[in-house]
Amino acid sequence: MRLAPQPSAHPLRLIVLLLVLLAEVFASPVLSTGCPDRCVCDDQLVVQCADQHLTAFPVNLPLATRQLIISNNRIKELPALALNYLSDLVYLDCSNNSLSEISESTFGNLRKLAYLDLSFNTLSSIEDRTFGPLSSLVMLRMTDNPGLSHIHPDAFSENAALQVLDVSRNNLTSLNITSLIALSALRSVGLSGNPWSCDCDNEDLCLWVHLEGFKFQDEGQTVCGSPVDLEGNRLGEVGLQLRTLCHQTLGSWDYLFFVLIGFAIFAAGTVSAWFMGVIMVLYERYIKKKDQQVDPEEEGEMLETGSRSDQENGNLNSAHTV
Repeated sequence: MRLAPQPSAHPLRLIVLLLVLLAEVFASPVLSTGCPDRCVCDDQLVVQCADQHLTAFPVNLPLATRQLIISNNRIKELPALALNYLSDLVYLDCSNNSLSEISESTFGNLRKLAYLDLSFNTLSSIEDRTFGPLSSLVMLRMTDNPGLSHIHPDAFSENAALQVLDVSRNNLTSLNITSLIALSALRSVGLSGNPWSCDCDNEDLCLWVHLEGFKFQDEGQTVCGSPVDLEGNRLGEVGLQLRTLCHQTLGSWDYLFFVLIGFAIFAAGTVSAWFMGVIMVLYERYIKKKDQQVDPEEEGEMLETGSRSDQENGNLNSAHTV
């Protein structure tokens, strides 16, 4: 009697081995999504693309990347769509590239990003909510952008975790510090190497440097670029001087305000006097008219009284005649 052939164990082993290999592949984010050309990806989720002469943001980045270094290239743009897929990113170094603009959507999904370096680029301005989505941002470097001359007053208003901010060696002449003062975690600020304008518009900045000097890196190099008589002076040294100067005299807008207020008061007084005069005239006319009118009941009483007087006089005359 011939026995039925037993199924071979080799295909089963191959299937199990294939499943194990697939599990390892899917467990590794580097292998599952590849690694960009001319970049190095390691098992620590660090992608190193520095000094690779890149002209565009690298593609095929592992989705689980935690550190991305693209410094020392010629990248001109950070594409929001590609960058925001990296939701686990905590470290991003974009220094020494050709970035000219950062929009509100650039960092829209990077909630875990703690370190950001935008130094040595060609940025010209930082607009409102540029860094708003970066709720975990601890360190921000934006040094050595020769064209950077404007930072929106609310650019950092939502970065409550920010501890280090460096905007040294840019082209900033003024800085609204309202949102910066509100950042309780802020420990270090770099302002040196900018052509600061030490005038009344920057009074708050100069006073802040004076009062919180320990926070500022290279405070000795944080100096006035204008006006000429204050050029080279430290911002912290001119803070109190500006407070006295800026509140001692009135500006042209103050004089214009007082002129407009005076005109408004004069116009209101004139109109009120005219209105009161009209009311008084109308009231006097009403009183005179009322006095000239005789009440019909009073007129009847007067006639009745007169007739009685005539009758009494007639009776008296008759008695005298008799």
